[in-house]
Amino acid sequence: MAIIVKVIGALRHVSGASELSLNCKGNISIRELMRQVTEKVPALTRSLIDQQLEEPTPNVLILVNGREISVLNGLETTLQNGDEVVLVPVVHGG
Repeated sequence: MAIIVKVIGALRHVSGASELSLNCKGNISIRELMRQVTEKVPALTRSLIDQQLEEPTPNVLILVNGREISVLNGLETTLQNGDEVVLVPVVHGG
């Protein structure tokens, strides 16, 4: 199963690529996808995973086929062959 992961902004700089292609065995969740992305590109771990919680960080907006995962099934959203996941860093300021 092929999943395309696009990285935007600072994440593109950290990963050194604008797009990653992952071949997964069977359908996987967003949570598992994030684990596989960080295995493939370890430099993204700090940006994508909260080190204390060992969970995907809330500082990244995750879209599946153009829809934010909070309107789907959150981190348990199941991905299908050919889905496109976009990771967008959230910038906070004041």
